[in-house]
Amino acid sequence: MDKKSATLLVEKYIAMWNETDRELRRALVAEVFAPEGTYTDPVADAAGHAAVDAYLASAQQNFRGMSFTFGTVLAHHDAVHFTWRVGPADGAPVASGSDVAWVAEDGRIGRLYGFFDGF
Repeated sequence: MDKKSATLLVEKYIAMWNETDRELRRALVAEVFAPEGTYTDPVADAAGHAAVDAYLASAQQNFRGMSFTFGTVLAHHDAVHFTWRVGPADGAPVASGSDVAWVAEDGRIGRLYGFFDGF
């Protein structure tokens, strides 16, 4: 995967985290993750669109009024690595970390592992 394609995928992924409208978020999940795509971090292990969406909805409750942003995107072969943070628009982040995604043949995320800084 080239850097431009990887960055566009990460932009959609972060938009998915920030989307609070349930139907729009579900559409983004389907656009970003392959049908059997998985999301794994230290507190979650979600497989498939419905489970990923349920985790996003739960996380949004914990970060109400905050936004996710991303930093550096690195890519080679079918892997994408990027940093992220979440916090209020006018303040310091309350959480940050990095994710590594393996991209399926259709260009969507097949598997993603999230890492929290300081966890």
